[in-house]
Amino acid sequence: MKYGKLIYVICAILVLTMVTYENQSEMRASAKNSKSEKLIVSLINAKNEEMGTAVLTETSRGVRIELEAEGLRPGIHAIHFHEYGSCTPPDFMSAGAHFNPDHKKHGLKNPLGPHAGDMQNIFADSHGRVKTVLFDPRVTLQEGKPNSLRDADGSALIIHEKGDDQTTEPSGNSGGRILCGVIK
Repeated sequence: MKYGKLIYVICAILVLTMVTYENQSEMRASAKNSKSEKLIVSLINAKNEEMGTAVLTETSRGVRIELEAEGLRPGIHAIHFHEYGSCTPPDFMSAGAHFNPDHKKHGLKNPLGPHAGDMQNIFADSHGRVKTVLFDPRVTLQEGKPNSLRDADGSALIIHEKGDDQTTEPSGNSGGRILCGVIK
């Protein structure tokens, strides 16, 4: 009987130790994630009106983009990171080409691609609104890295008028630039 109680006490101590260890690990992971820098990017249209935001966060899967925007044509739209942190209306051509530090070809379906700034298309609902989360594993927010969106001249997040066909050079037949946001 003495051994039964001893085994019970030892098991209880082991369980408490494991629970404490798991909680500490979760707390450390939570603290680490809460230190992740969040960049809030304001998206403007050709009239320089704010039409949404993108919250960018560094994650283990790459940069997470939590996107909310309005004022779009209902349907499919391309979204890309572009090479310069400039959004001069009305056409946003000041943002340059797609962000492409590795000098690859355009498109997620291109065997010689994709650009670091190429992403999956997004969908605007019947009211022209989009609310979604995307990940781009080819970019980082960490300054000083070759694939950083936060280099000396920054970068831009652009939403295009049409969907990206994911292969055609240089931008997938995605049409004009509708919304733009500066990343610094």
